Amino acid sequence: MNIIELELLSDDLTATEKFYKKVLGLNASFSEKDALFFQVGYTKLIFRKSDNQKPVYHFAIDLPNNRFFDAHYFVKANTSLIKVEDDEIANFVNWDAKSFYFYDNNGNIVECITRYPLRPYDEDPFSSKSYISISEVGFVTNNVKDLSDTLAKEEGVPIFKRQPRTDTFTVSGDDEGLFVIALKGRDWYPTSIKAQSFRTRVIFMQNGELEHIVR
Repeated sequence: MNIIELELLSDDLTATEKFYKKVLGLNASFSEKDALFFQVGYTKLIFRKSDNQKPVYHFAIDLPNNRFFDAHYFVKANTSLIKVEDDEIANFVNWDAKSFYFYDNNGNIVECITRYPLRPYDEDPFSSKSYISISEVGFVTNNVKDLSDTLAKEEGVPIFKRQPRTDTFTVSGDDEGLFVIALKGRDWYPTSIKAQSFRTRVIFMQNGELEHIVR
């Protein structure tokens, strides 16, 4: 699964534009009064203006294997990282992946991850062009099983083979793109932030078909 476009809400677009430029080196590709657009690899990331909703999301940015520690150094120099069990880097053995986390200006839990099964490699020095895509989007629901079953039946998105499903947390998709489905009120790893549902729009490619979800 490939996430082509992700649209989230933000109460402060000006601060968001400044944060993503400073911390991730991203320039807004196009902006208008009520929206902000960034290109993250092949994914278009859109923040649309909200009014005092205080939306908080979780999403992840994919990195080439050989640029993970370059990205870690770059981001750490510009913002604080979230501790993961007294470390800054999470090792996901079942996923064969490494990641680190930080909060953006909106309080979103942003993850940078590299996935070794894909073996992505970048010959150029690290820059904002090194990002492969947005590869994870968090969905929050009152019924994790129903949502994951619906995604499988209606959108053809399978349960992720590397993560056992539970009643409070299930991951759907594959190594290239994932929907991280959390029960409302569950902590977003690795924080104590409670998962809440805010408007999310996703365009993604699954089995050669372009799909569209608004939640």
